[in-house]
Amino acid sequence: MSNLRSNTSFDFSIRVYYEDTDAGGIVYYANYLRFFERARTEWLRKLGINQANFLEQNIGFVVRKVEMDNIASAKLDDLLNVNTIIITLKRASLVFHQQITNQAQQVICTATVRVACVNFQNVKPMAIPESILGAFKRVC
Repeated sequence: MSNLRSNTSFDFSIRVYYEDTDAGGIVYYANYLRFFERARTEWLRKLGINQANFLEQNIGFVVRKVEMDNIASAKLDDLLNVNTIIITLKRASLVFHQQITNQAQQVICTATVRVACVNFQNVKPMAIPESILGAFKRVC
């Protein structure tokens, strides 16, 4: 498998709460990573992938690399949209491109996130199980 452009993207809405902000009411930069993680997790759930079942088998995904660009600031009470697409799908890893926009469609933050499938028993990369891989292929 190689680089590809996803035909399907996933949108996830997040409201900015007080706990997400700094003293000035601006989203603390590291919280964008949490927003991206939630969106990826909810997309897996929508695809029928139950991460808890795989964790019971010592299989999971770990973030290997993140490139994030903070473009503008989100503020308290903003309604944000996190858009996620898969841009690369390999045997043991995949790369997501994610973008956060506010209610005015202004791009707030973008990220490219590489995740690897790992066997937690030996903490080594492993091939993505076919049931997960098949779900990813359906949206690519």
